[in-house]
Amino acid sequence: MCSLLLVGPELFYWRLSVCVLLFCMFGTAVGRRAPKTPRCPATCSCTKDSAFCVDTKTIPKSFPPGIISLTMVNAAFTEIPEGAFSHMHLLQFLFIENNDVQALSKHTFRGLKSLTHLSLSNNNLQVLPRDLFKHLDILTDLDLRGNSFRCDCKIKWLVDWMEKTNTSIPAIYCASPFEFQGRRIHDLTPRDFNCISADFAVYETYSFQSLSVESYEFNDDQYAVFSQPNTGICTVFIWDHVDMLFKTHYNITSRSAVYCKPVVINNTLYMVVAQLFGGSHIYKWEEGPLRFVKIQDIDTTRVRKPNFIETFQIEGDWYFAVVDSSKAGSTSLYRWNSNGFYSHQSLHPWHRDTHIDFLEVDGKPRLILSSASQPPVVYQWNRSQHQFAYHSQITDSGDVQMVKHFWVRKVLYLCLTRFIGDSKILRWDNQHFVEIQTLPSRGSMAVYPFSVGVRQYLLLGSDYSFSRIYLWDDLTQRFQPFQELNMLAPRGFSLVSVDNKDILLAASFKGKTMAYQHLVVDLSAK
Repeated sequence: MCSLLLVGPELFYWRLSVCVLLFCMFGTAVGRRAPKTPRCPATCSCTKDSAFCVDTKTIPKSFPPGIISLTMVNAAFTEIPEGAFSHMHLLQFLFIENNDVQALSKHTFRGLKSLTHLSLSNNNLQVLPRDLFKHLDILTDLDLRGNSFRCDCKIKWLVDWMEKTNTSIPAIYCASPFEFQGRRIHDLTPRDFNCISADFAVYETYSFQSLSVESYEFNDDQYAVFSQPNTGICTVFIWDHVDMLFKTHYNITSRSAVYCKPVVINNTLYMVVAQLFGGSHIYKWEEGPLRFVKIQDIDTTRVRKPNFIETFQIEGDWYFAVVDSSKAGSTSLYRWNSNGFYSHQSLHPWHRDTHIDFLEVDGKPRLILSSASQPPVVYQWNRSQHQFAYHSQITDSGDVQMVKHFWVRKVLYLCLTRFIGDSKILRWDNQHFVEIQTLPSRGSMAVYPFSVGVRQYLLLGSDYSFSRIYLWDDLTQRFQPFQELNMLAPRGFSLVSVDNKDILLAASFKGKTMAYQHLVVDLSAK
């Protein structure tokens, strides 16, 4: 056919094209050998459909075609990487037994759609990657015996999978931790694992320093107010529901604000601004125009060096207390009277008070006043006289910088934070507070108990080291260390829950004011 007969040019060129095409199709095959069939690896013994490998250093890259059963024993490797058997897509039986395999990739068995039997018995596996068997759709038998499984959150997925799968799995047992040691994994349920943890992550940083922070809600908006020692002003922030950030809303100009306390009375917003110099004042928010207007001064002869402000209600009446830390001043109570706050009572003169906390115990309103010169003092409300009367002292607790109460499972507790020495946790014992725990707190000026969901936290600030967050442990009825936060000289904290976010605001006297977000972490998902 390839002889070139000159019977006209068209016939010539047609025959030439045919010859070239046939040469391209068959001509090159003359000098090329057929591909070799992969041989059985040197460390394996192979039959027509199976391979048995001993002392293999790595997973062999090739096997003879048709292998549907693979056994590996005494292997020299301890890890099996992703897709290690993807080139053996016909594999139905895989036995990785009596080795020292310690780790598997999540995708170790990727591509083994035909696998029905899998054995990982007698290895050194403590955990298994989440969803390791997810794509083994026709797996009927799985052997995990002879491994030292650690039954913690990383194995919770396996417990859940074993409850739902139809795969046959011989009994396997927990080697650790202690509370599950010797337990059959089949007998565990996902509810046996407490895998929901949390983390406080930096959400936003503000460039200013602050001495106090308070959050409040007004007209369906969420606000936070900071007192700034360098500028002396109270800065009000409003939460932006679109950008999910606090943005500057208003500045209350003052000379030396140390505390800015909001209070909403009869749908009207007031701001009590305590100053070191020039007296303290009360401002009212006006809707038209939108601004804070000063409506009242606080008696400077009573309050000389304010340190903290507490607001509360008793029998329907609103009060606020200004803590005075000077030697010549007095912590004073003011009562709302239709159009302003008026002096109501002086408490604890000449004692350099540091903080005050309002609480109700057995239906009786009480104030606990901490002081730099003596142990905290408890005052109880006298209903007939409409005043607070001295009730008792919390002994063995001098130099208390801040006092805060909190409730856990309907039990009342108190935290006393100290600048020198350990801070203390006390429990109310029907008649008095009893110390139950001490917390190391060198240089602590602020403490903040708060809860997020069912979790009860305690944040203990420090001027000399990391501030520490503690988490309440229901089993021991004590706080356990949870997380450290790096903030400089914290002076106050406030939790804001808005738009499905829990934001912890932290006022810093020597550094940037911080906002942390409380993030829920599922440890079993890692």
